[in-house]
Amino acid sequence: MRSALALARSIDRLTAALGRAVAWLALAIVLMQFGLVVARYGFSAGSVAATESVIYGQAFLVTLTAAWTLAAGGHVRVDIFYADASPRRRALIDLFGTLLLLLPFMLTLLWLSVPYALRAWAILEGSQQTGGLPLVFVLKTTIPVFALLMALQGVAQAIRAMATLAGSADGAR
Repeated sequence: MRSALALARSIDRLTAALGRAVAWLALAIVLMQFGLVVARYGFSAGSVAATESVIYGQAFLVTLTAAWTLAAGGHVRVDIFYADASPRRRALIDLFGTLLLLLPFMLTLLWLSVPYALRAWAILEGSQQTGGLPLVFVLKTTIPVFALLMALQGVAQAIRAMATLAGSADGAR
């Protein structure tokens, strides 16, 4: 169990480091969107590439910080079952939720999205808009990366839940 918990901590460190780094995109997105609004309404100017940059930034922000959010307990739960539950009951909910919902969905998403992203890479897919970003293939790659990160974080969550159920104090966060 000790090595499994070490693996869970390593996954937590990975998703936290990535999440903290990518979270800075929120500031960039706000500043870019502000600039776009000022340009559009103040100067009647616009840029397809700049507009797509905001969309890409939002996509990267959501997909690459979701696992960090899961690790921090920031995802929505059905609190009528979870809020007042004992640590053991919470561990059961986390374990079964991870094994029956999170992991099957993320593995299915990974299985379906890898060929989708690879096709985009094969043609180096770019924007369909004139003047748009030539990086659609990079954007599509975030889908399998999201699924992989969420599945990894699910594994860490399941390990901690099993440790809690086994009576280990290390299982609790």
